[in-house]
Amino acid sequence: MKLLRYGPPGAEKPGILDDAGGIRDLSAVIPDISGEVLSDEGLEKVRALDPATLPVVEGNPRIGPCVGNIGTFICIGLNYSDHAKEAGMPVPTEPIVFLKAASAVCGPNDNVEIPRGSTKTDWEVELGVVIGKRAKYISEDEALDHVAGYCVANDVSEREFQSERGGQWTKGKSHDTFAPIGPWLVTRDDVPDPQNLDLWLEVDGVRRQNGNTGTMVFGVPKIISYLSHFMTLNPGDVISTGTPPGVGMGHKPDPIYLRPGQVMTLSVAGLGTQTQTTVKA
Repeated sequence: MKLLRYGPPGAEKPGILDDAGGIRDLSAVIPDISGEVLSDEGLEKVRALDPATLPVVEGNPRIGPCVGNIGTFICIGLNYSDHAKEAGMPVPTEPIVFLKAASAVCGPNDNVEIPRGSTKTDWEVELGVVIGKRAKYISEDEALDHVAGYCVANDVSEREFQSERGGQWTKGKSHDTFAPIGPWLVTRDDVPDPQNLDLWLEVDGVRRQNGNTGTMVFGVPKIISYLSHFMTLNPGDVISTGTPPGVGMGHKPDPIYLRPGQVMTLSVAGLGTQTQTTVKA
């Protein structure tokens, strides 16, 4: 099942993709794709519907972030060993955890802003995990039962702000538009193995990243279990699980970074494709 949110920023409505790839309106059935709607019970209510009986959404509306009212947006750093190598950092022995501001979340095809004063804005295609059931002190064996679904995420990063300005990584990760998610939330029953998904990213048509989630240092069950021992995960929280090699920071012989007017295209197998144009903030 592929769920999405469509409409103007801040006024998105919930929708579902039908068998022909068209959008059907869910707003008479659920208030949003958020919170308890993401529970097994909430999703089962939607799954029981015949999309063909729902109103057709005409035209080509803007696609918003696939989850609304996100409480916590959590990221895992250096979670592919080849990416750690290109960053010149050791492979982590425990997951590296940092947060993005929820205000950074945007739609999958919205413009991405280059912050004022930025010289090192970078790209990162990632698998996003959406929590559907409260998780606290859970085991790895239980972890996937707490997942509502998966999505494409772009962990856009300003490397100078992240690494050269002191303090935590969060300041280089949280500019407005630095967390495009979607186009869809694909429910977990349609993703039988989150550790076997190809993912890639292109800038201006040049392939920069190719990877597979099977090469993560820490898989999805480990990440969810690990996080649940440090914080409570709630329905609608999003976890961005790390990026494969090929980011601009790691380009040889010299790093390359985003400039206004460039186009990023990225995808995770089965989860849809994002396309963003970079603009000045």
